Amino acid sequence: MNPRPTSSHPDNDRDDSARPLRVLRVDASGRGDDSATRRLTASFVRELAARQPIELVERDLGAGLPFVDAAWIAANFTDPDARDAGQRATLAGSDALVAEVMAADALVIGVPLYNFGVPATLKAWIDQIARARVTFRYTADGPEGLLRGKRAWLLVASGGTPVGGAVDFATPWLRHVLGFLGIGQVEVIAAERLNADAGGLERAQARIVETLSGWAPVAEAA
Repeated sequence: MNPRPTSSHPDNDRDDSARPLRVLRVDASGRGDDSATRRLTASFVRELAARQPIELVERDLGAGLPFVDAAWIAANFTDPDARDAGQRATLAGSDALVAEVMAADALVIGVPLYNFGVPATLKAWIDQIARARVTFRYTADGPEGLLRGKRAWLLVASGGTPVGGAVDFATPWLRHVLGFLGIGQVEVIAAERLNADAGGLERAQARIVETLSGWAPVAEAA
């Protein structure tokens, strides 16, 4: 589960007086180099880096993640000061994923639609980072997300499902769960119905450029 931290390269049109934006890129497709969502997340990061220095961490979920099980649940709901070595080891992978999200200013998430929903690996990632008392908490006024001040872009691709349509259960769910964690700014850029529309990917890449055309670089640390 090792991420790949990288830095952006200089660009003549970029404002290098801005502080680096901490970006977490998450890819979930199992198709490797043939993945439409991987091409979209790469394009988005490249366009963003052309406008502002970035510090990039890449998290590839294609090989899978452990699923939440009884041992994980027991460890998670044990008070941190009371966890034994085995419980700390059980949560070590989740702790690393949470740390990546908490350190990021922005999340760029590749979302291939599998059977009208998200891939199992992306669901597993959400389960690993949605941690009570860590990334959200319950208060007298209801649940409160603890990942405030971040924004997310969902780079979505589908073979035949209309993104945002009645049987797209992926993007509404991700909007909801990210909002539950405190990330209220979530934007979807979709290359949809690619099995019937070969130009969908090109239009989505153009939408990336359009979306970032008015980007205002982050000038100082949050």
